[in-house]
Amino acid sequence: MHGRIRTWGPGALVLLPTVLLLGYFVYGLIAWTFNTSLTDKHNARPVPTHHVGFENYVNLFGEERFLNSLKNLGVLTVAFIVGTLIFGLLWALLLEKGVPGEGIFRSVFLFPMAVSMIASGVVWGWLLNPSQGDDARGLNRLFSILHLNFLENPWWTAGSRWTTMASIALPAVWQLSGYIMALFLAGFRGIPPELREAARVDGASEFKLYRYVLFPQLSPIALSALIILGHMSLKLFDLIYAITGPNQFRTEVPSVYMWNTLLRSDMAKAAAIAIVLLAVVAVLVIPYVAYTVRQESEE
Repeated sequence: MHGRIRTWGPGALVLLPTVLLLGYFVYGLIAWTFNTSLTDKHNARPVPTHHVGFENYVNLFGEERFLNSLKNLGVLTVAFIVGTLIFGLLWALLLEKGVPGEGIFRSVFLFPMAVSMIASGVVWGWLLNPSQGDDARGLNRLFSILHLNFLENPWWTAGSRWTTMASIALPAVWQLSGYIMALFLAGFRGIPPELREAARVDGASEFKLYRYVLFPQLSPIALSALIILGHMSLKLFDLIYAITGPNQFRTEVPSVYMWNTLLRSDMAKAAAIAIVLLAVVAVLVIPYVAYTVRQESEE
């Protein structure tokens, strides 16, 4: 018994502070948030609260504003993931061949990640200024100078839900494409050169080499990138807030709606929105974690 304690005791003592901090500040606060979402605390007055079960969730999903924010989030997530994966993979393909000054290109592509979302949102808010014609600013002004007036558009202030949220996703795509490029580039560089040589000896063209040999090797990386981007799309609060402000119904997503709800001191409703977002993240992350654990156990 004492031998076992001496074996795992020091490690347990090292991990104990981390376990306690995670237990309180992560899982403890999640439990507190969930408990708050089941109450009738809809104002900042110090009055007794009562548990109302899942009434807040029922009201939330019966609310047009919240459903609109979920639809906006769905479109934003699709536009963000597709755009980032396409540009990240394209840049990785360009660098994978080995080009002169590759280090400079990698730095340029990765630089946007060093910029905070707020700073990026402020700059892109100016670039995506919806003014047109003589009052054009940002990208619309650039299009006007280049005599490409047909490219001028109101960006996120008009049009369909897809064009609106795709405009919002554009800065996020710019900021995260370099990260996805780094993932795919590392995947390409990790493929043994013998596989390429064997495929070429068998007469495979470049297209077939990538289609049947290289791309299948990148499927775990693509899955990881998909999960990471999906998770990050749910947290695009600061970028949206910086570009459009807090009161834009057209671009509102659940995180922005939650912030607006907190400003009205509606704690129960804000907590319910937070738990819904947590459930969406769990739907994305838990299957990936289970898949990863199963793959590791099989290996």
